[in-house]
Amino acid sequence: MSTHTGTDWAAWQESWDRQQEWYMPDREERFRIMLDMVEALVGTAPRVLDLACGTGSITARLLRRFPRATSTGVDLDPALLAIAHGTFAGDDRVTFVTADLKDPDWPAKLPYDSYDAVLTATALHWLHSEPLAALYGRVAELVRDGGVFMNADHMIDDSTPRINAAERAQRHARMDEARRAGALDWAEWWRLAAQDPVLAEPTARRFEIFGEHAEGDTPPPAWHARVLREKGFAEARPVWCSPSDTLLLAVK
Repeated sequence: MSTHTGTDWAAWQESWDRQQEWYMPDREERFRIMLDMVEALVGTAPRVLDLACGTGSITARLLRRFPRATSTGVDLDPALLAIAHGTFAGDDRVTFVTADLKDPDWPAKLPYDSYDAVLTATALHWLHSEPLAALYGRVAELVRDGGVFMNADHMIDDSTPRINAAERAQRHARMDEARRAGALDWAEWWRLAAQDPVLAEPTARRFEIFGEHAEGDTPPPAWHARVLREKGFAEARPVWCSPSDTLLLAVK
């Protein structure tokens, strides 16, 4: 993607961050804890796989905190990848790969056979449990011994329905209030992307691929920890949580 298109990539990154924060006001907190755990377990110059990377949100924060890190971003969304390519153009620490994580052969497209850390946030809930478990098996093969995998996402405990309902009602009331104050939601953000001369075509392609919004599963943290151990990780547990989301860490 040329950086001479007139498209302001930094503005698109900022806009994406604000839209995501409308859904998750504590988004930066999960990223901070994620990078704390990267530093604690694999150091300050890690080779990272940014899984379902979108615009490169994790990669941006990784490189800001750890300038000697390297990152491979993998995603299927042509519009979000266009923003990622535009944002990181010329940075030889960053590589982007277009791949479908439901394709069993996606790891063959990566530039490396192993990674110190595989990181993902608010993306894998698009998958149902069976393909997610299969994905965890492929991730386990990519993480080196002693390396880490972290997933920050919606992980719903069905054993607490009243707590879940109350939390959801409060969260949505706050989102509605922010929306009235001018916050962009998912649909509105994509409407604006479709009007950008550079993003219009990749945005049209992403809706052909994904439709409006894929709904996968949101199993509880205990399910993620159990499956990750079954797939080859030695340890797995939550290291951060909000009322609706969990950052789950697994060590190979």
